[in-house]
Amino acid sequence: MRAEEGGASPATIRAAGREDIPQILSLIRELAVYENLADQVVATEDLLSENLFGDAAIAEALLADVDGATVGFALFFQTFSTFLARPGIYLEDLFVKPAHRGRGIGRALFERVAREAHARRCGRLEWSVLDWNEPAIRFYESLGAVALDEWTGYRLTSDAIRRLAEPD
Repeated sequence: MRAEEGGASPATIRAAGREDIPQILSLIRELAVYENLADQVVATEDLLSENLFGDAAIAEALLADVDGATVGFALFFQTFSTFLARPGIYLEDLFVKPAHRGRGIGRALFERVAREAHARRCGRLEWSVLDWNEPAIRFYESLGAVALDEWTGYRLTSDAIRRLAEPD
C-alpha cells in the first residue's frame, strides 16, 4: 500500500467502472513493482471484472483522475467485527503513481474510503502496511491511525486452502 502527505488534491475521486479494468490492473502491477512483489501478481482483467463488477462482486475500487488520466486507486471490501457486531472496511490497496505523490491524492482516496465506512456505519477501517514503507507509515499516523503491534497477520495461499478443503 502506498500513501503520501501533501496539500489539496488536484484529483477527481470516483468509483471505478468495468471500463476501468485495464487501468486498475496497470496500477496493481505498478504497486507490485513498488513493493518488490511483481512476481506475485496473477490478477487478470477477467478476474478483476468478475470480482469487482460481477453478479457476486466482493470488492470495490475508487480511482483518482488528474487531467483525464488515472493516477491512483484504492481497493477495499467489507468485513465484519464480531466484537462490535458491525461491518468494517478493509482497505486492501492504496496507491498513487510516483509522479503524482505529495499532492494530497492519497489522502483524498483515503478520505473517500473513510466516508464510505462512515456511511455504512462501519465500526472499523483497517489495512496493512509493509514495515519498511516509512512514508506510508508516517502518512497513516498523521491521520491518527494506530499500529496494531499486538496482532500478527497470517495467510493461507491457494495451495494451502486447497489442501485444507480437499484432505486426502
